[in-house]
Amino acid sequence: MEERLNSFQIGLKLLDRAAEKLKLDPGLHKKLRYPKRQLIVSIPVKMDDGSLEVFTGYRVQHNVDRGPAKGGIRYHPTVTLDEIKALAMAMTWKCAVVGIPYGGAKGGVKCNPKEMSLGEIERLTRRYTYEISVIIGPEKDIPAPDVYTDSQTMSWMMDTYSMAQGFTVPGVVTGKPLALGGTRGRKDATSWGVVFVIQQAIQHLGLNLKGATIAVQGYGAAGAGIVRILGEKGARIIAVSDSRGGIYNGKGLDPTKLAEYKSRTGSVKEYERGEAVSNEELLELKCDVLVPAALENQITEENVERIKAKIIAEAANGPTTPGADEILAKNKIFVIPDILANAGGVTVSYFEWMQDLQSHFWTEEEVNAQLEKVMVKGFQDVLKVSREERVDMRTAAYMLAVSRVAEATRLRGIYP
Repeated sequence: MEERLNSFQIGLKLLDRAAEKLKLDPGLHKKLRYPKRQLIVSIPVKMDDGSLEVFTGYRVQHNVDRGPAKGGIRYHPTVTLDEIKALAMAMTWKCAVVGIPYGGAKGGVKCNPKEMSLGEIERLTRRYTYEISVIIGPEKDIPAPDVYTDSQTMSWMMDTYSMAQGFTVPGVVTGKPLALGGTRGRKDATSWGVVFVIQQAIQHLGLNLKGATIAVQGYGAAGAGIVRILGEKGARIIAVSDSRGGIYNGKGLDPTKLAEYKSRTGSVKEYERGEAVSNEELLELKCDVLVPAALENQITEENVERIKAKIIAEAANGPTTPGADEILAKNKIFVIPDILANAGGVTVSYFEWMQDLQSHFWTEEEVNAQLEKVMVKGFQDVLKVSREERVDMRTAAYMLAVSRVAEATRLRGIYP
């Protein structure tokens, strides 16, 4: 039977499982199932040819009981309200599991930026920002870059919001350029976060990072950073792939030469120092650490029995389906779940926001040192729950996160 993979239903299932294990009060559980606020906006944009196009945009705030909402903005033709609701909920748990005082939010615009000019994307961004400005702000909800948005998008958002306020408000978004109040270390934050938890998992399982075999599916910003950093730490990168295909070399790939090749050709697919491997085949390679850093729903009931990795570090959001998850746990494969593994990005976004509010900025070394403390503590907190409750790491991460949010909700009570 084929798995049903509606992202919001998957999110609810994970919440329900944690709530059951925690014996959570039914009222609290019910409150956590519903997003606090869902805003749908129409975005009229004058296109370069003079025509008017109207796009649909979303901003969902799942929970703000632990602090202001936090979450990225994505521009993609497949954006749906359910997807944004699921991602907002995941952000709530991600912030809670590593102890950052934020709630979860997410935003998106249904559009195809690949078919739009820079001017059209700027006009879309500014009008979208204006439309959602009623619910965002440095003390309310702080957007950040996500799929097909970047530091330039955040610059436009910050400027649009600031113009309406009458003064510059750097803290309204994170992921900005350094010149506008961005933080050092943001570019590699997700990659470093994944590396820090991989180091912890390897230590926990009694393995050695030096010489450990690594396969990375997805060679975007996060995947490329993970490959580079793990290579520098002496791990052996045996396979890497991007959207066009992948490359495998059991003796190890040179991360520097691979990055140069990708930069020159646009893909790792035909890199000469290895043999071709598909994205699907890469997942099934024998390795110490498998890093899915591309799309969701990559490890499914169809292929899970062929997964041979000892550790799976989920750099992507939702790369493992619920059905596959149960089989991985049964097969004793150590999974570092996405809400923990890829929390480095939101952690450094939090650092950026703090620096903006204080107008005091850190060095990259300070940022990475603080990030390591947060990620190591997050991993150890989840591992402790996993051992005490005798559950897998994903269930433990959700139990920890849900209990922290539920406690904040309980203490605040229901207004009025």
